[in-house]
Parts: sequence; structure tokens; C-alpha cells
Amino acid sequence: MSESDREPSVEPTGMASEPAASPPAGDDAPAPRRRARPWLERIGMAAIAAVMAALFGGVAAAAWIGQEPFLAVMAGIGCLMTAWVGGMTLFRG
Repeated sequence: MSESDREPSVEPTGMASEPAASPPAGDDAPAPRRRARPWLERIGMAAIAAVMAALFGGVAAAAWIGQEPFLAVMAGIGCLMTAWVGGMTLFRG
């Protein structure tokens, strides 16, 4: 079989050589509408955040008692950030 008798190589489906066109990203692009989360979901996610914040707080307290100030500060920051995000989830929706 000679080189000219073979089938030409074909790219697999979905592997276009040109990138797909992206939606416009300027000021003319409409902002997507967000729907509010249901209350049950908000409360559940906030409860999970509260448990995680309590765990971070426990680590911070244990580290402080154990004279590990760096770990105590980092765990305290984690506690505050988790509580903040849980509150945002509950009240912002």
C-alpha cells in the first residue's frame, strides 16, 4: 500500500483546531441572574459552618494552652473566617 492510498488523518470529534468562540466579556454582557437559596439550605450550610468554626476555636484554645502561639493564631483566624462565611451564607442567601 503506497502513501497516497491511505486515508487522510482525521481529528477526533470535538477536537477543533480553532478555539471556541467565547461570550462577550465587555460592559455589554448581561449579568447572570442569581436565585436566592432556600431557607433550609441556608440554615444547613450555616450550621455546618458553625460546627467547623467551633472545631477551629477548640484547636485555637488547645494550642494557646499548649503554648503554641502561631498555631493558636492561625486556628483563631480560621475560626473567624469560617464564622464570617457562615454568616454571609445565612443572611445574604
